Order: sequence, then structure tokens, then C-alpha cells
Amino acid sequence: MATATKSVEAELLDLERRFWQALQDQDVETAAALTDEPCLLTGAQGVSAIDRKTFVAMMKAPTWKIHRFEIKPGAQVRLLGPDVAIVAYQVHEELTVDGKPVAFDAADASTWVRRDGRWLCALHTEAIAGDPFGRDRRSPAG
Repeated sequence: MATATKSVEAELLDLERRFWQALQDQDVETAAALTDEPCLLTGAQGVSAIDRKTFVAMMKAPTWKIHRFEIKPGAQVRLLGPDVAIVAYQVHEELTVDGKPVAFDAADASTWVRRDGRWLCALHTEAIAGDPFGRDRRSPAG
């Protein structure tokens, strides 16, 4: 049983890396094939539910380009049942956004569900690393 669990954990971590690589390569087909419908997203931009059509449109006309990503050692995978799992990890990203270079570290997590024998990402979250109360960010002028 432990070997089977380790095998699924390795598979899920590999899928997470494949998804990142698809984003970097702007491989719309692979990214869409790994995404549940709808997929929930949370981060600094808020909360959203993205259907496949919207996801594909976003991928085809990105305002960003990932140049490099690194999933840091220490990623954690937790199986919640035979068909639901969570992958959590720290990531370093280097990209261009709206024509400007950006690099940062973040903590990400994805919830994967198995449908018809295939794992799909149903939820992805990203929190940019920093002070948990935002004290390292500028205060609005006031």
C-alpha cells in the first residue's frame, strides 16, 4: 500500500510540473487537458471559476510569459481519498508581465481530482511569499 501511495504522489507531482511546463511553453492543449471544468483559482487577484472556453482564450492571448520556474524541494502531496489529492509546494517564478520582467517566490497548492481515470486540476492557489500580514508591501498613500 505504501508503494502505491508513493507512486500516486510521484504521479501527481509530475502532473503539477507538466502543467507548469505547459504554461511556460504556452502549450494550450496540454494545459487544458490537465484542467478540470470549471477550475477554481485563488490568489492576490481574488477568486474565480474558469470554464474551459475561458481558460483556452486566456492561454491563447496571455499578458505574461514564464521564462523559468522551479518547484522547490519539500513539496507535499496528501491523498484525501482514491480520487482526490492536494499538492502543496514553494515555487520560484521568472516571467515577463505586460512587457516587464518579474521574479518572485510563492507558495502554491493544487487540488487534483481523478475523473474517468485521469487526474485533473480542480483548484489552484498562489500566495506570493512575504510577511503574512502584508507589512512588507507599500501602504496606499493617504
